Amino acid sequence: MYKEDFERSRFSDRNAEDIYSKPVRAGKRTYFFDVKSTKEGKDFYLTITESKRRQEQDGAFVFDKHKIFLYKEDFEKFQEGLYDAVTFIREQLLKGDAAQAPAQEEETSEGKSFSDVDFDEL
Repeated sequence: MYKEDFERSRFSDRNAEDIYSKPVRAGKRTYFFDVKSTKEGKDFYLTITESKRRQEQDGAFVFDKHKIFLYKEDFEKFQEGLYDAVTFIREQLLKGDAAQAPAQEEETSEGKSFSDVDFDEL
């Protein structure tokens, strides 16, 4: 959660209860997957927040934040759309780009992969 979120408790738009939060760090960005409940506590929804740290001209650091609210009736469609887009990128745009492809273990002449090194044999 963001420090500002807790400090903003006096604001009327802060009427959701935080249930779960999963931060995912990815380079200069951090993605937050936050499960919240409605004010009545009868329903859940998901917020996805992208936070990117940048430096101002005066040297101070600030965070740019972008937030998506995802409601349960949209979960399946959102998941399908994300899956389709990621699959398209993997199949079409990364085709032949070995640097971007997932690393696969190479096998030695004995049939062992490089990750199966027995250090006692060295």
